[in-house]
Amino acid sequence: MKASRTVSPFVLAAAVMMIAIAPSPRLLAQPPTMQLATASINSHTPQWSVQVKTVDPGDANISASFQIAIYESLLDELSKTKKFEQVFRDGESTSNDVSRLLILTTKIEKFTAGSETQRAVTTVTGATKLTVRSQLCTQDGQVVFDRTAHGEARFMGSNLRATHNLARNVAKTIKQSALPAPISAVAQNGQL
Repeated sequence: MKASRTVSPFVLAAAVMMIAIAPSPRLLAQPPTMQLATASINSHTPQWSVQVKTVDPGDANISASFQIAIYESLLDELSKTKKFEQVFRDGESTSNDVSRLLILTTKIEKFTAGSETQRAVTTVTGATKLTVRSQLCTQDGQVVFDRTAHGEARFMGSNLRATHNLARNVAKTIKQSALPAPISAVAQNGQL
């Protein structure tokens, strides 16, 4: 007699439910007091919001599609960092009501156009390279962050891949930077 190898739909559904509701291993690794402390710190610590200005091409001969791709990638990557309470587009009227707002300006310092065809044939030539200077300023013009970042598409892939790499590098640098506490946070703690 042969054993049946079919799995009951009920057993399959139960297994899927158990996996879906199981707590994450990272959460289980933290002691309960650490979980509560982290949640309370994150919920009461005021965060900056950021408004991303359109990309300044500077003296670089760069197409509008590259500028837009950098801008959209910056918005996306900055949202992923969770460093900012809100990420606003340039000219968004709702940002006028935000008291803890930083303004990100990005200026292209260097652009080397590449060739997807050359990269496909040989991995030595055809790289697209971008270098930008990014600054975060308060609403009154005080610079709190000023860095140069690079992005490139060196091997396979689209030339626009360089814009994604650039935005990821800018966002990573901002995330790792220690920004000053928003003014309202300092005033609440009585340190003003």
